[in-house]
Amino acid sequence: MIYLKIEFLGHAAFKITSKKNVLIDPFLTGNPKASTKPEDVKDIDIVLVTHGHGDHLGDSISIAKANDAVFVAMFEIANYAKSQGVGKTEPMNIGGTVDVEGIKITMTNATHSSDFAGGSANPAGFVVDFGDHRVYHAGDTGVFYSMKLIGELYAPDVALLPIGSRYTMDIREAVKAVELIMPKFVIPMHYGTYPAIEQDPYEFKNAVGDLADVIVLMPGESITF
Repeated sequence: MIYLKIEFLGHAAFKITSKKNVLIDPFLTGNPKASTKPEDVKDIDIVLVTHGHGDHLGDSISIAKANDAVFVAMFEIANYAKSQGVGKTEPMNIGGTVDVEGIKITMTNATHSSDFAGGSANPAGFVVDFGDHRVYHAGDTGVFYSMKLIGELYAPDVALLPIGSRYTMDIREAVKAVELIMPKFVIPMHYGTYPAIEQDPYEFKNAVGDLADVIVLMPGESITF
């Protein structure tokens, strides 16, 4: 059995440690709730970016270059990262799966917007398959019924779901997402960074009830499976 450690870095940023070290949406610079600085993020093998907004693209390019990591994102964003000096990129699109150093990464739909300095690209989520464990990072999204297909096709053990409202799902929608995906564990994200997305994660936990085990992590905290 391969262990899995998920560390919450704040907002929607996670470091997942298993066979490889995977970093998702590392918005650290300018993030008032970030638990670390980009220069202190070490030994990263793969950087995933769900979409181009600054609070997700964040420090991904500088961290990928500093760690010689593989940068995985939507085609347009990956090409932009390459133009900015990232040496190893894996451009992909919705529904596709790539194998990066033994980790299977599938890009899923998300309902949001996505523009960045280099242009625009569709928003996405990721299912990251480490072999014994599968993690679904929903990115920024509202709830959509085909989340049920994500659950059926990929059976994620852990779902990382936004609950902040205004720009993403609120608590009510995120509970419906749990019903559709049916993961074993859920970690709420994308809330509390700014007053505009202030939410109570324990209200979400209570609303989910017995559907899944909701794990509330503060920035800098982690859980190991």
